[in-house]
Amino acid sequence: MDFSLSHEQEMLVASLRSFVEKELQPHEFAVDRADHVPHELAQSIRQKAIELGFYAFNMPESAGGAGLDYVTQALVERELGRTSWALQVFVARPSKILMACKGEQIERYLLPTVRGERIDCFALTEPGAGSDAMGIRTRAVRDGSDYVINGSKHFISHAENADYVILFAVTGEEEVRGRLRKQVTSFLIDKGTPGMTIHRGPHCTSLRGYHQAEIFFTDCRVSAAQILGEEHRGFDLANEWLTAGRVMVAANNVGRAQRAFEMAAEWAATRQQFGKRIGEFQGTSFKLADMATGIRASELLMLYTADKLDKGTMTDGDAALAKLFASETLGRVTDDAVQIYGGMGLMNELPIERFWRDARIERIWEGTSEIQRHILSKEILRQYS
Repeated sequence: MDFSLSHEQEMLVASLRSFVEKELQPHEFAVDRADHVPHELAQSIRQKAIELGFYAFNMPESAGGAGLDYVTQALVERELGRTSWALQVFVARPSKILMACKGEQIERYLLPTVRGERIDCFALTEPGAGSDAMGIRTRAVRDGSDYVINGSKHFISHAENADYVILFAVTGEEEVRGRLRKQVTSFLIDKGTPGMTIHRGPHCTSLRGYHQAEIFFTDCRVSAAQILGEEHRGFDLANEWLTAGRVMVAANNVGRAQRAFEMAAEWAATRQQFGKRIGEFQGTSFKLADMATGIRASELLMLYTADKLDKGTMTDGDAALAKLFASETLGRVTDDAVQIYGGMGLMNELPIERFWRDARIERIWEGTSEIQRHILSKEILRQYS
């Protein structure tokens, strides 16, 4: 299988890497220290990304996006992964499920979001429903032509910057093979809607400057016209987006691992102890070899899975495998990078300790490593049952 890049892909990768190095990486230290991205900086990144054609690269041309195939999207994510989420998030990737918008929703939500005029956030996780998404309790009860929503969400990324929320709420129950199962509907809810409040969540060790929020609904009334997609079919939308998203998480992890590896390799090649470069000691050189092996394997697996996504043959297990391997590789690479740097690896004067902190969340969000193993093992066993 040939994964050599086309001329267009090479140009895109080079352009994006230059953008990341010049416009994003110089702000990493200040943003991490302040745990905040200044509004002016966020606006500048967004505007430059729009001008360069990077903004909403994951959306189809029919909606005004770049219309990139999944392999090329993964390459873009790999390059964005070379900087912190607090900054790269402003090169927005709108939730692909917005393609389910219809009628007035297209002009009100989809197109302005692709143009960078509005920002969305994806609200599924709840205090009692993390890995078990079917455990959500937020309910939307029909009342005439409206729905009345009560409940709460947490760990909702970027919600404080969003103009509207893509909310998932229970709207009914159905019997499936003799058991009751929740029916979930997706709603588009504008910030400022009475009954909905958004607060910043607890401070997180990882991804400083990229905040998560808690959203509370108290008799929040929305029109049935705010349903995204079909009533009771919200999980169909969510699963399609989340599964493909795991491949892009893998790509992002590859980019971050590569940057940490490059810094560790340079340090090993120049730092001297006992009259020798530390890279000449087997304890260090073998770490570098293992890091390079893991990164290469993660990248090939990510490209292979993205190619299957383009061909329509990717399974949930394929996506789980890519996300699992890349996120755990990133954890090992950043941990080894700290070890190679020694004491300096834990000092905040250098970015290595930040890479190490930020890497930890990758094995949790977008589906924990345990969930990925569960998905993959079920798919394996299904072949024999």
